Amino acid sequence: MRGRYKRATTGFLCISFTRRIPQAVSFSCEQTTKLTSMVNSVKVFKKTAPNGKVTAYLSRRDFVDHITHTSPVDGVVVVDHDYLRGRRVYARVAVTYRYGREEDEVMGLHFSKELELVNVEVAPNAGTEERTDVQERLIKKLGANAYAFSVVLPQTAPCSVTLDGGEDGSAQPLGVVYDLRMYVADRKEENPHKRNSVSFAVRRVQFASLEPSSRQPQTLVTKSFTLSPGKLNLEVSLDRDMYFHGQSVDAHLKINNASKKTVKNMKAQVVQHVEVTMTNNQFSRVVASLESREGCPITPGANLTKTFSLTPLASSNQKRFGIALDGQMKDQDANLASSTLVAAGKNVNDALGIVVSYSLRVKLNCGAIGGELTADLPFKLMHPDPSASKAPLRKMQSTDNFEFEEFSRLRRGQSVAEE
Repeated sequence: MRGRYKRATTGFLCISFTRRIPQAVSFSCEQTTKLTSMVNSVKVFKKTAPNGKVTAYLSRRDFVDHITHTSPVDGVVVVDHDYLRGRRVYARVAVTYRYGREEDEVMGLHFSKELELVNVEVAPNAGTEERTDVQERLIKKLGANAYAFSVVLPQTAPCSVTLDGGEDGSAQPLGVVYDLRMYVADRKEENPHKRNSVSFAVRRVQFASLEPSSRQPQTLVTKSFTLSPGKLNLEVSLDRDMYFHGQSVDAHLKINNASKKTVKNMKAQVVQHVEVTMTNNQFSRVVASLESREGCPITPGANLTKTFSLTPLASSNQKRFGIALDGQMKDQDANLASSTLVAAGKNVNDALGIVVSYSLRVKLNCGAIGGELTADLPFKLMHPDPSASKAPLRKMQSTDNFEFEEFSRLRRGQSVAEE
């Protein structure tokens, strides 16, 4: 066996081992079982306090919003009884809502708000709470000083979204950021001390169902001209109303020019709409654009059918102030923020934090006098639910099938869905 030490570009510390196996080697049933157990190892994220007295293990790092409920973040915390001496271990989840740059804060003016959403005692506990299979195996492996915990967010908690600061990099990212901290104290009201606390950067996210939607958005807009008979008709349709990050959005256009004007050119755009609820501020950013003169000019009485293919990506919108992201632009795997979903019967404008939506915008240019004909068609841009494509975790006899990673920072984007 040969060990290979590698520091991943994502900030995690990983140690992997490879075994050179000659070709045409047969394995016994016992050897095959061991190899299968190695493949079925469970990834667990580990972090230790600076004084080495408290260690936390997370089996997941995302609060997943399923619209009707939110999945908890659970794990195991290890702390020595002799170090506690009557104290308790608490789990605290705080959300920081920053809606202005830190360098612009003067004369006591603050552009951020921090809210404590959860603060519960997690150790020592009686162990009566329901445990997951991963927690059971971790406790069996780590010993008597290990305690299972589970943290649940309120259903009204906002989703994690970051606003790109553009060229002027702010010390603190704009947007909604969560922090899960495990700390030792006599009372939960005490301020956590860095020496005996463990902090995790976690997220609250929403995923799209893998079930295909039969809905095909479409819209029909017309434009009449002053002192000119006839109308210009534009029909725009999409293949579906839900797209995943990295997929191309195909816009199908049908143009019927029953007017006396001539269409000079066409433009298709994917527009990101952002609402900052703290300041009641709304703005839009173009995240993908394509202009074409193919088939133009469209003369009076002519028809045209055309398809535009656009792929909205965060990498093509660098140094664009106000772009809503999942992560930060400096992250290699950062992607555009996902659309905000709400339960049926509720208005998306009632959501808290930063509300994100997308629309396809098509413009037909009829010249300086004729003006433009614009059509907007909303759609959703999200990540697929990673749990829907994975087989359920099966209970294995071995308790050592864990792959531990030192938690240094949060990975985002497609890497979350691929794990």
